[in-house]
Amino acid sequence: MKKRRFLAKIMTAAMLVTTLAGCGSSSGSSDGPANNTGSSSSGKKDGVQEITWMFWDDLNATEDLISLGYKETIERFNKDHEGQYRVKPITTNLEEYYNKLNALVAAGETPDVFIVSPGPQLTDYVEPGVAAPLDDYLNKDGWKESFTSDAVFTQQTYDGKIYAVPLNTAAACCFYNTEMFEKAGASVPKNWDEMIDACEKLKGAGYTPVTISAGTAWCLSMVAGYLCEEEGVDLAKLADGSASWEDGKLEGACNKLLDLSKYFQRTAAGDTNDIATANFYNEEAAILIQGSWVIGQINGSNPDFEEKCGVFQFPGVDRIIAKSDSLCMSSTTKNPDAAAELIKYFTDDTAQKYTAEKGGKIPVTKVQYDASVAPKQLSYVMDVFGGAKGTFGFYNESMPTTETGAHFDDTMVAVFLGDMKPAEAAKDMEEYYKANCRK
Repeated sequence: MKKRRFLAKIMTAAMLVTTLAGCGSSSGSSDGPANNTGSSSSGKKDGVQEITWMFWDDLNATEDLISLGYKETIERFNKDHEGQYRVKPITTNLEEYYNKLNALVAAGETPDVFIVSPGPQLTDYVEPGVAAPLDDYLNKDGWKESFTSDAVFTQQTYDGKIYAVPLNTAAACCFYNTEMFEKAGASVPKNWDEMIDACEKLKGAGYTPVTISAGTAWCLSMVAGYLCEEEGVDLAKLADGSASWEDGKLEGACNKLLDLSKYFQRTAAGDTNDIATANFYNEEAAILIQGSWVIGQINGSNPDFEEKCGVFQFPGVDRIIAKSDSLCMSSTTKNPDAAAELIKYFTDDTAQKYTAEKGGKIPVTKVQYDASVAPKQLSYVMDVFGGAKGTFGFYNESMPTTETGAHFDDTMVAVFLGDMKPAEAAKDMEEYYKANCRK
């Protein structure tokens, strides 16, 4: 059934191909003109085989240190394979990424290598055969053994085969302005009541306590996921029908979300993720609840802010949200060896050292890096990891299908906007699960 849903999705996406082909993507390759998202198929140019790689950031305009690291990796690959292979990046923004990727898949122009989030999002490319298994390549030359453990491939494995390679590990934490906290007399919160108390003190001192994007729905639902965790929501039991969304736990989480929203910036409903993050590193708000991938964005945009950027675990929960972006190889690539080699470059020692020492994300390999030159926030995030009792995934990436996750995202936004009451949200989710997720 999932395969049929995805095929229907890409057939819908195919209707967008003509439009997408008529307008360039938001950036181009690292040393060439802007790419056209409609021309992604591999081919030879001047005797050099072109490999397409799709990503969700503009490599030429970005200040995000992780993205700049990916750009360096591509340039290094191109230099090492000069005269044989050349990578052509296809880039867009995160909000449009999957729609454009699906349009390319529908047009028969699947990029040779593309980034994807593990979970249902990856399943959408594995089940219809869009992504290729990578075991044969991982088992050569000790590549798989270079990773910290087989556990890093858990979310990328289907029926015993690995379909994507993780690039790094990130955790969703609360980033805070230590100077604002000190001036407001606020303490780092350990529980929900202390979180509200800190927000009250920050507000009383004239600061905007929290910056967040409700315009980018997953940002808001990430916070809702933490609140659901605090209330004891069990996604596995909800999926098999042994628990109900109407048992009061989601309603409690929604009420807490509304309580916290009193301290959001006034423009939260329309702000994008980038705007909400900029509010934080431009010191227009005291707290940003985001994944640790934001370290590269913060330090790349405002390096001086690193000194006053602290990190604490979302209060009131024992586990933390963790995820790893991964790279897939197209099952229809004309150059599988080159595509696999490109993916390998993203996990070699040079790339993984950069991940930690410049980008502030946790490497997925056994590489040794210099913690003294890594962003200070990385050590804080590692402390959060060390103190947590476990991890769990993004809520919208932990539900039975991508459509279910998107429905949860939209429901949380509706609660925030006042279009739906907490009890109505619980009823809506239960009815959606009964109709779409349970046998």
